[in-house]
Amino acid sequence: MANKPIEPAARLSLVQEYYFSRKLKEVAQLNAEGKDIISLAIGSPDMPPSEQTVNKLCEVAHQADAHGYQPTQGTPELRKAMAQFYKRWYGVELDDKSELLPLIGSKEGILHVTLAFVNPGDEVLVPNPGYPTYTSLSKILGAKIVNYNLREDNGWQPDFEELEKMDLTRVKLMWTNYPNMPTGGRARMETYERLVKFAQEHGIVVVNDNPYSFILSEEHLSIMQVPGAKDCCIEFNSMSKSHNMPGWRVGMCISNAQFIQWILKVQSNIESGTFRGIQLAAAEALQNDEAWHREANIATYARRRQWAERIMDALGCTYDKNQVGMFLWGKIPESIENVEDLTERVLHEARVFITPGFIFGSNGARYIRISLCAKEEKIKQALERITNCFR
Repeated sequence: MANKPIEPAARLSLVQEYYFSRKLKEVAQLNAEGKDIISLAIGSPDMPPSEQTVNKLCEVAHQADAHGYQPTQGTPELRKAMAQFYKRWYGVELDDKSELLPLIGSKEGILHVTLAFVNPGDEVLVPNPGYPTYTSLSKILGAKIVNYNLREDNGWQPDFEELEKMDLTRVKLMWTNYPNMPTGGRARMETYERLVKFAQEHGIVVVNDNPYSFILSEEHLSIMQVPGAKDCCIEFNSMSKSHNMPGWRVGMCISNAQFIQWILKVQSNIESGTFRGIQLAAAEALQNDEAWHREANIATYARRRQWAERIMDALGCTYDKNQVGMFLWGKIPESIENVEDLTERVLHEARVFITPGFIFGSNGARYIRISLCAKEEKIKQALERITNCFR
């Protein structure tokens, strides 16, 4: 009798392995062959957190009673520090007991929020171009993706006239991300105000993903600064980029008490609380002063950005010098038919890994993205390799 074959869940057919997961295997193989690939693709900060953050982690890790399970909703110290962070930098008042929720990173937050608000078959507005996880997790959970356009000629902001013409009757969530990744489009208060009005008028929950407001930007904006936003919006923030803590997996979710309770109901059934040492160290990091942020997130990235712009110039790409964030987004020359023709040549001939924009959606098909998460010497070396290859 033949054994019955085991098949994966049908939902796996709706998504592919994450681009970087797949591509990094290829890069690892090239490195194993001695190719010495310089990666300018991933947005993983290469600088350490502040000294007091690391010291606090070590201090708590040595405490014998610090290693047990922690509350899913976070320690009081971390919640209080998060509320103070929003008050200090954004001028937003939050009840640390009910209006915020620590996350094991924003990626997990996307899962929790979708499970809390979206039934299978409901529709979700996703930006094009946009962070691929908005699309992939929504598909896995049975939601229908409805893309809305972001365009260069509109500063990569939502086209509200276009949105109002859509059938929005089944839309439950709208994902937004400002400062924008991958395009570097700036956060604008007028955009936030229109998003709040849009949410109120259509009964849609707008979720703004806000991890980049400290990167190459001295203007710290939050959708929660808009009156009424807390009633209909959710905001994610993350310590990965702003505090150089990507591997620590600490983020936060901001909203009204009812929304937070619904999200916590999901979260508490999926994960347990983060290690106490990480939570208390994160609370310490949230107290970093302006001088630390200026050097770690503005001065350093500004120096690197100058070299990334020269790489764009060497490739014949055009770009907006006013964009912010830890990437540089550029449009490829008209003479190049397919963006992957360019990125694959850069990878295999110049031995530099950069990101093709199509992975963020069809509106990114004529763009590339360069990460600033590499030492200046490496970016300079990448420039030299590319210049030699394309001269």
